[in-house]
Amino acid sequence: MSVVLSLTAVQIGAFPLNDDTVTPGFLGFAVVAALGAALVFLIRSMNKHMRKIQAPREAELIQQEWERAEAEKAAKAGTPDPKAPPADGA
Repeated sequence: MSVVLSLTAVQIGAFPLNDDTVTPGFLGFAVVAALGAALVFLIRSMNKHMRKIQAPREAELIQQEWERAEAEKAAKAGTPDPKAPPADGA
């Protein structure tokens, strides 16, 4: 163990550490490039799934709200809902 530490100390002392000698190198570039490629594929997949979502349009929401209000008015007035099945089961 001490041999490894002494070799490491010799290697560290052999190169002065400054901005010109310490660089990320190829390994750093490869990691960043791999993360970038993964990000591109994830964004493409997300966009594909977002296109599949069927969100209701504003006109449909307004129509549903109107139908709900009409059903409430009919219930308060005591008139049966025309869309509801008959009470006698026929």
